[in-house]
Amino acid sequence: MYPGFISYWKSHHSGAGPCGGAHYSYAWCGPSPGVGRRRRHGRAEGDPFRGFSGRSGFHGDFVFGAGGLGMRRPLRFLAYRLDLDDRQVSRLGRILEGVKVEREQAAVDLRRAAGELADALEESTIDEDRLRAAGERRINAGRRVQEAVARAMGELHELLDEDQREDLAGLIRTGALRL
Repeated sequence: MYPGFISYWKSHHSGAGPCGGAHYSYAWCGPSPGVGRRRRHGRAEGDPFRGFSGRSGFHGDFVFGAGGLGMRRPLRFLAYRLDLDDRQVSRLGRILEGVKVEREQAAVDLRRAAGELADALEESTIDEDRLRAAGERRINAGRRVQEAVARAMGELHELLDEDQREDLAGLIRTGALRL
């Protein structure tokens, strides 16, 4: 976790929420569940990090893995955690941008395939060729994303030194970084 985030977290989860007082919930300014203590997503007032998993809503990630490598700001996170220099940060940005573009294109292909399936269902007779084409579009989109991630991993391997690669592998193993 970025060290500057800890003071922000403590100040925003200390019980004095936007509506004031420890007996009001952070999200909707009504009485919070529990008597005399504040609970939100499994965290009690005395321990702001209890139950914190670092995961929030990953919309659409079930299809191609985590969008943007599993976090909102992967470049900043990786630059901090791997202690990258300026040259490495700029190259990493290009690598991540390539993966992002491929995932966005795959999402477009999925929407097109869904439209093709819907069009095929609207007709009076089912067109097997249309259904097959829509299925192929979905398969090809997933394959292209997998190839882009594999290319990115190869480029990352060349970019990082041995210690940085070990740190990156540890982030992937622990789930702090999802591919």
